[in-house]
Amino acid sequence: MTSPRRALIVIDVQNEYVTGNLPIEYPDVQTSLANIGRAMDTARAAGVPVAVVQNFAPATSPLFARGSVGAALHQVVGSRAHDHYMEKSLPSAFAGTDLADWLAAQQIDTLTVVGYMTHNCDASTINHAVHLGLTVEFLHDATGSVPYENSAGFASAQDIHRVFSVVLQSRFAAVASTDEWVAAVQGGVPLERGSIYASNQRARASRAAA
Repeated sequence: MTSPRRALIVIDVQNEYVTGNLPIEYPDVQTSLANIGRAMDTARAAGVPVAVVQNFAPATSPLFARGSVGAALHQVVGSRAHDHYMEKSLPSAFAGTDLADWLAAQQIDTLTVVGYMTHNCDASTINHAVHLGLTVEFLHDATGSVPYENSAGFASAQDIHRVFSVVLQSRFAAVASTDEWVAAVQGGVPLERGSIYASNQRARASRAAA
């Protein structure tokens, strides 16, 4: 078994999601922040390169306005060392950045994603990475979601996070806890990703047995 060549990407861990205008509701933000810190510390100890991404919007924006307290990196990330830093203004951390080139230069084949939000920038980055041929890992307790209500209906933060995690595990990423990822990093082994077919078969079997 070939040991993964991992990089950890820490997406948009900014005050906006903690004390600002877009507070993470599920999982608990203090839990995800602690796990993000653990992931960064584990990566540093294991020699896994760490990239930090920070989202910015124009100064007139209600969210992530450049120069605002909300747009600043949260101290959990700001107080820790990283190997690469990028700014972005679109959901995917690959869009308009040098992330793909940096990963290629490091000969990375596996990208581990933490940060915010599950259903927006994380999912966009994960999908982009898969289309570039990378293996992806997603730490479900080192991220989070917010609730939405619009013309399409209402969805709670818990439902959004759960559904996106299930979908990502079915094809796009190996979805795991921080504890599971730490063990995999220390053991130099990959995490298991599911498949669309297996996920659907399991759901159908569960429904039939109910």
